[in-house]
Amino acid sequence: MNKNRVQVKICGASYTIITNDDSEYVENLAELVSEEIRSCCNANPSLSTTQAAVLVALNQADACKKASASADNLRAQIKDYLEECARSRMEVEVSRREVERLSRENTELRDKLSNRN
Repeated sequence: MNKNRVQVKICGASYTIITNDDSEYVENLAELVSEEIRSCCNANPSLSTTQAAVLVALNQADACKKASASADNLRAQIKDYLEECARSRMEVEVSRREVERLSRENTELRDKLSNRN
């Protein structure tokens, strides 16, 4: 993949980001981070930009960890549903065979009964 050099500003500081991602995507991320740092500083003016950045990073790490745990939980649920689906399909197949067997048996018994008469 081609590496992109993306120039972004976060809270007035310039950064060059080298990434495989689209430049617009990286610019949007930088804007989001900058906005969150500004919001944190506005909520508590005694914080330095660095302190606000650390709090934003902790918040993002928390969100990332929770999203990852949620994704793991969803993957486990999907796996359980797929296993349940496979079991159900096997049960349907067993039931289908039993219906066929009973149908044949029923036909045989009807034939025997009609031959007696």
